[in-house]
Amino acid sequence: MANIVSIHSYRGGTGKSNTTANLAALLAMQGQRVGVIDSDIQSPGIHILFGLEGDKIKSSLNDYLWHKVQIKDAAQDVTAAVGADVKGKVFLVPSSSKPGEITRVLREGYDAQMLTGGLRQLVSDLSLDTLIIDTHPGLNEETLLSLVISRLLFIVLRPDQQDYEGTGVTVRVARELRVPKMLLVVNKTPPSLDPAAVKQKVEQAYGCDVAAVLPHSNEMMELASGGIFSARYPNHPMTALYKQIAAQIA
Repeated sequence: MANIVSIHSYRGGTGKSNTTANLAALLAMQGQRVGVIDSDIQSPGIHILFGLEGDKIKSSLNDYLWHKVQIKDAAQDVTAAVGADVKGKVFLVPSSSKPGEITRVLREGYDAQMLTGGLRQLVSDLSLDTLIIDTHPGLNEETLLSLVISRLLFIVLRPDQQDYEGTGVTVRVARELRVPKMLLVVNKTPPSLDPAAVKQKVEQAYGCDVAAVLPHSNEMMELASGGIFSARYPNHPMTALYKQIAAQIA
């Protein structure tokens, strides 16, 4: 049975999509067949990290939710964005970045139950080892349904008071939903803060293990959305930390 993993944050701007893309890439490097689904339908963007231009995406998650295509037909093989010598595969189901389709979601909505059915179908159709869900920030119906079917939840946060408070809400909700395993990832940590102290503070605050404390990285900022960091910088200390997180999945 495939691992279904949700990557979530209470607020935007935490680096959630970058974390998702890097974990998918590292698992594929290990030989896994990995699916990534961008369920952040209102503000999609992870497709850019995998080298896809929004206006050239032929089929998207939106098309599946509006009964235009099967979920597998919206999946694109983006393994080449990770590297030519990758042993496994990465398939991405992007959300549409077309303004008209985003406003249609906001105006009409969609059947969130259909989303969870599609996730399970995708695992079967593509024989996935791991499916990673890049969720919409905050808590809404599709996010809650994604958490319910996930074996593992990563909550990404910054060492910021608003993130701390929002993460507390997410942790409580995840426990109520009985998510089997939950880990925190502290991202964009300033160099003035001691990672060990941050880890201890966060674990004590939430009673939940921290998978890694990721520092602010100039190289990451310079790369921006121009690629997948762990593929571009395989020997960087940040990549070692991403591998530490990926080990929790594998």
